[in-house]
Amino acid sequence: MAASSEQKTQKLIEAASKTDAEEFESIAEFMIKTAEVCERYDEMCRWMLALIDFRVKSNKDLSEEMRNLFSVGYKNEVGSRRASFRVFQHGENKENDMIISYKELVKKEIMKICNEVLDVLQQKLIPNIRKLVSSDNEMTSAHKEARIFYTKMVGDYYRYLAEVDSELKNAKKADKYYTQGSNLAEDHLKPTHPIRLALALNHSVCYFEILKNQKKVSSCIL
Repeated sequence: MAASSEQKTQKLIEAASKTDAEEFESIAEFMIKTAEVCERYDEMCRWMLALIDFRVKSNKDLSEEMRNLFSVGYKNEVGSRRASFRVFQHGENKENDMIISYKELVKKEIMKICNEVLDVLQQKLIPNIRKLVSSDNEMTSAHKEARIFYTKMVGDYYRYLAEVDSELKNAKKADKYYTQGSNLAEDHLKPTHPIRLALALNHSVCYFEILKNQKKVSSCIL
């Protein structure tokens, strides 16, 4: 049986991991950028996970460029499925048994991707930032920006879960992390900083679309 794309990607990652540290990072970053250009987002995410594991084990955070590519890769992975789910939600055949089954399949894919991202953020990247700050005895501007970026992403992916899963806990967690990120952003980022602006926008979307609290939307305006 022919190897799947995922298996082939894993073999490439394993081969690259046998090189020295500097070369592995160079190969991983090259493959991440190449996969993005080719719009092969699943492979982009596999390489991204390998790079994150390497950086965390080396007591390093992601560079700003790689942090943004991490976001881009998974946003594209989940984005197409979120669009599909919305079609199933509002399509004229939404009560059809086949459509209901298809919708459930897409829901599971969305939840798998979201939980994977949340695990990386909450178990690896955010704890790593805390560890780096503890060892440096101060939070640099780069650390502050990274922590806010990651906290915003946690809010985003709980919001995506809330879109497909009716459990209120996901919506509440999205609000919780958006609020945490907003408080950090107010303390450490200028009002016009792109991350702070994106955080305010996404938090307002959460209030409007998920929590159905239109009165709170205005509180997100800077």
